[in-house]
Amino acid sequence: MPFSDAVPSSDAEPHVRLGDVTHSYGEVTAVGPLSLDVPAGEFLVLVGASGCGKSTLLRLIAGFERPTAGEISVAGVSPEPGVSAGVVFQQPRLFPWRSVGGNVDLALEYAGVPRSERAARREELLVRVGLDAMSDRRIWEISGGQQQRVAIARALAADTSLLLLDEPFAALDALTRERLQEDLRVVGTASRRTTVFVTHSADEAVFLGSRIVVLGRRPGRIALDLTVDLPRSGVDPDALRGSPRFAGLRAQVGHAVKEAAAA
Repeated sequence: MPFSDAVPSSDAEPHVRLGDVTHSYGEVTAVGPLSLDVPAGEFLVLVGASGCGKSTLLRLIAGFERPTAGEISVAGVSPEPGVSAGVVFQQPRLFPWRSVGGNVDLALEYAGVPRSERAARREELLVRVGLDAMSDRRIWEISGGQQQRVAIARALAADTSLLLLDEPFAALDALTRERLQEDLRVVGTASRRTTVFVTHSADEAVFLGSRIVVLGRRPGRIALDLTVDLPRSGVDPDALRGSPRFAGLRAQVGHAVKEAAAA
């Protein structure tokens, strides 16, 4: 599956826009005030220490919650849950009584895909996430990493141009996590969807993101907004991780996270 190095036009209307957004839970302000524009096709990674508001920000973009103040738009309109974006959580949240393919089929049904087209679309999605020929397997028969692949396929089933992921690889072993990072980097670019990914890891942020935003401690505000100038095609993942530029960016992000958490 080829990479695309297309750079969104800076003149285009941003796909996701947050204008002076603040969100509070009772008397506790979790996020903001914060303003952020995300161009179409960008892979944005939100990184920061625990409690800085990363997941809250993702839920606001998904439309699961409404901001206490300020405005959020996705493709020019207010976000709606299940309509504006495909969402992948830290836990796969699959239906254990359904097969791998059955979980994807249900997502396709909710997305309004005609029954006659679902089988072909299901197989296309499973191939995309590296689960071809596994449609009939039961959820308890596959590994945690494979379950998270199913969750990603399910999120891609909806015909949305935005993909949101909230620490989807946090509970996985290091090797599986690296393999899924590599797969997601390909899938996210090939699908041309705008992606917002939440993580604690500076390493993961630099490997995945075309742009990284570091959030300071609560209430979450932007401490660093960094464009990642690493190639997104034609490079071996291990060579990329071992490059001096990767190490420099990882150190820069890691330092910013520590400084923001201590401020």
